[in-house]
This record gives sequence, structure tokens and C-alpha cells, in this order.
Amino acid sequence: MRTKVFLIAAAAVFLGFALPASSAAQTGGNAGPRTADGKPDLHGIWQALNEANYDIEAHVARPAMALRPGPYGPVPAAPVLELGAVGAVAPGLGVVEGGEIPYKAEALARRKQNQDDWLSRDPEIKCYLPGVPRATYMPYPFQILQSASALAFVYEYAGAVRNIFLKDPGPAPADSWMGQSVGRWEGDTLVIDVTGLNDQTWFDRAGNFHTDKLHVVERYTCTSPDVISYEATIEDPNVFTRPWKMSMALYRRQEKNAQLLDFKCVEFVEELLYGQYRKHPLNK
Repeated sequence: MRTKVFLIAAAAVFLGFALPASSAAQTGGNAGPRTADGKPDLHGIWQALNEANYDIEAHVARPAMALRPGPYGPVPAAPVLELGAVGAVAPGLGVVEGGEIPYKAEALARRKQNQDDWLSRDPEIKCYLPGVPRATYMPYPFQILQSASALAFVYEYAGAVRNIFLKDPGPAPADSWMGQSVGRWEGDTLVIDVTGLNDQTWFDRAGNFHTDKLHVVERYTCTSPDVISYEATIEDPNVFTRPWKMSMALYRRQEKNAQLLDFKCVEFVEELLYGQYRKHPLNK
């Protein structure tokens, strides 16, 4: 934990960020404080409070993500049966505007395959970097570091980070898990254009997916000192019939000692990924 805090502080100093938001902020009306250059001050630790990481579409509660047929309806698959209620899926109202993702017919078939093979396919299980926009609404906090000349997002999950370019460097040199992010201000809204994303991430645990043609445009707008209205417009012509949007609120963590802690989960899945290669594998 101390290591993570130190690294964030060191990065902030290196990039010219002022960590205490109040020291450089000026009151900016009902929408919250502003930085010295008049922009909305997004400094802080934020978190989504919804069920989107289970399924970004509206969904009812169910026994588990991985299911099998039962005598009176689906029951948890054998590998997750003993998780009981801990492995159940919480219901959610959904964050997709219009309610339904506009999949192409062939892409819906792949989503069904993802759902059927969730235990082996969901990249979250293997602690892969979450990608954009999933990093925003996973059940972990993230921190925004902001100055007049630099902007960065640091996520607790898997130690993921994003440097937000404020001057467009041109096309991403290669596809990556978190892509390339280029930010600009439209009035009081921070707009981030995300390209160069690989095809190895999902939108949620429900198998909603994309290809490497994914293009995401995010919009962050302060609606009060402690709430950000978040929107992400999704475009992938290989998977969807048209662009679509998700939206949700992000809330500032209120603890006096709020900070990101270490959750570098790679080491936690070593046994899952490589245990079979032990000279004497452990019993399953």
C-alpha cells in the first residue's frame, strides 16, 4: 500500500500535478472547484456505484455467471457452486442508453459463446488490464491527477494507468490494453478520445465484447463538487450496427484518508494460469 501511494505521489511530482485539490482550486459555482487556469478540478478518487461490471445491460439476479441446466432451472456450474451467494449476480438497471446494445447478428452468437465459456474467456478472471471503458465502472476506485499541462488516470485494479495526451500525438503506434487517450476541453466537459485498443478486453462479465476496431469517446462533466456525469460513446463497425452510448454517475470517495491501495492481481492468478506446469501440480 505504501509503495502504491509513493508511486502516485512521485508521478504527480514528475508530471507537475498538485495533489491537494483545494490548494490550487478556486470555487467554481455549484459544479465544484476549479483549477488555477479555470478548468473544472477533477482531482480526487472516484468510483462508480452500479452493477455494470456484471452486465452493462439491464439484468435480473441469477445464481452465478457460469450456469448449467438444473431440474427446475439453471444452477451454478460445478466450478463455482461452492461460492454460494458470493458467486451470485446482483441485478442491475443497466447503463446502456436505449437499453440494448445494437449487435450485429453474428456478433450476438459470439457473445453467447462468451457467456457459455465465461470461466475460461472473461479477461477479468485472468487479471488482464480492463481496457476502456470497463476500467471506469469496475468495483474499484480510480484517481484522477490533473494539472494545466498534464492529466493522468490511475486505477486500483491491476495497477492500470492512462496518460491523457493534451496534444494529439497522431495515430497510436500499436494496439494496447488501455489504448491511446487524447483529451480536450469542450467548455466544462473533459472529452477523451480513445483509440488503439486491442481486442482482448470485454465490457463486462456478461460477455459483451469488441474487436480492435473499437473507438471510445468519453465525456466527464462535474454536476456537483462530488459527482461526475460520465458518458462513453462506443463505435466498432465489426460488432455493432451503429454507435451507442453508456452513461452513469461517478462519485468522489469521501473518506478523509481516501487513497488507492495495491491490488496488483497478477500474482493471484499464477496458480490458475500456470499451476498445471508444476512438476507436482496441486490438487484441484
